[in-house]
Amino acid sequence: MRGRALVYARGHINTDEIIPARYLTCDREAELAKHAMEDIDTSFVSRAKTGDFVVAGDDFGCGSSREHAVWALRGAGVRAVIAGSFARIYFRNSINNGLLAIECHGIASRVTDGDELEIDVSGGTITNLTKREKHAFVPIPAFAMEIIEDGGLMEHIAKNRKVN
Repeated sequence: MRGRALVYARGHINTDEIIPARYLTCDREAELAKHAMEDIDTSFVSRAKTGDFVVAGDDFGCGSSREHAVWALRGAGVRAVIAGSFARIYFRNSINNGLLAIECHGIASRVTDGDELEIDVSGGTITNLTKREKHAFVPIPAFAMEIIEDGGLMEHIAKNRKVN
């Protein structure tokens, strides 16, 4: 898969910065997307295009556990988040909601905003097509990829439910 990088190089971007708490009364992705990242980047919504990748530093998604943070990015068209590391609850919320979360140590310092990236999930590599560089990432477990490919945990359960 290919996409453009939207880079937020600092670490510890928390869920309240991904989607501010004042919008948590809504559960519609399209509505949440209008406010994604607005407290750290007021231009995010106008810059984000379907298929883009958010690239960030370490501990992305720390703070409160809220699926809204995943929904807001997915609603904005983000296809994957690539970070040095993730808060565990955000990582699991991403899988459960069908959003690809890739751990690649130091990636935020090696990618520039707007770079064209190609992700080879099965090969475990991110190729920066703009800079002609290749980076290895932590492999995504097969069970997690199945859930993501099915569109999330609930869809995965429904698909694999046995009829008695």
